[in-house]
Amino acid sequence: MTLKRSTFLRHLTILFAAVLMLSLTTLGQTLAETPPMGWNSWDAYGTTVTENEVRANAEFMAKNLKQYGWEYIVVDIQWYEPNAQAGGYRKDALLDMDEYGRLIPSVNRFPSSAGGKGFKPLADYVHSLGLKFGIHILRGVPRLAAKRKLPILGTKRKANDIDDTKDICAWNTDMYGIKMKEKGAQEYYDSIAQLYAEWGVDFIKADDMTAPYHEAEIAALSRSIKKTSRPMVLSLSPGESPIEKVAHLKANAQMWRISGDFGTNGTI
Repeated sequence: MTLKRSTFLRHLTILFAAVLMLSLTTLGQTLAETPPMGWNSWDAYGTTVTENEVRANAEFMAKNLKQYGWEYIVVDIQWYEPNAQAGGYRKDALLDMDEYGRLIPSVNRFPSSAGGKGFKPLADYVHSLGLKFGIHILRGVPRLAAKRKLPILGTKRKANDIDDTKDICAWNTDMYGIKMKEKGAQEYYDSIAQLYAEWGVDFIKADDMTAPYHEAEIAALSRSIKKTSRPMVLSLSPGESPIEKVAHLKANAQMWRISGDFGTNGTI
């Protein structure tokens, strides 16, 4: 796919223009020492981005912007929704996931993920261009995984043992919150972080985390990322993040929102 310069630049932004960014050292490596710059699929494609579109934008960035410090290619929300539609989320959509309730890329949109490969082939391609690869995730465990009572990797627990059906995202029906005091809760976050590490993910945008503020799940995801031994930047959304939680934010993430979304006309 050939991408016109005007189309790319119209939607190109610093990953999250309204963030408070502080560095965190992991494995002797400082992550996000300066504000990460890159491209996020949401502005141009919403929930509908495809592999070809991601590759085209990555190629454009590598050719035209990498030399100026632009390096992250981030696939935003619902890459696991095979029938995602423009203009909003489908309520109670059927989502693609593995046998352990971990969301995986929809093959009809990301063909290289077929055969259980997940995002690794696409991440490998982005890395081959000298760039870094990121994904968006939503807090919690898929509602469909709980409904199907899927097992949590490495435990005797199931998704419905840890789901909190009263703790839900206000604007999306994909996930339930997680009861972090339940056995298997931390292990579920461990399992998804390990999967992302195996794919070669460099950046995680974790949504529905900070407004309202879900302290236990933020800490759980942070612990899980550290356990993988792979450097992955953790960016928390949405905004605004509560200022009284700054110490907790600094201890667990590299980036967090200080406002809601900015539109292309400057509105929030």
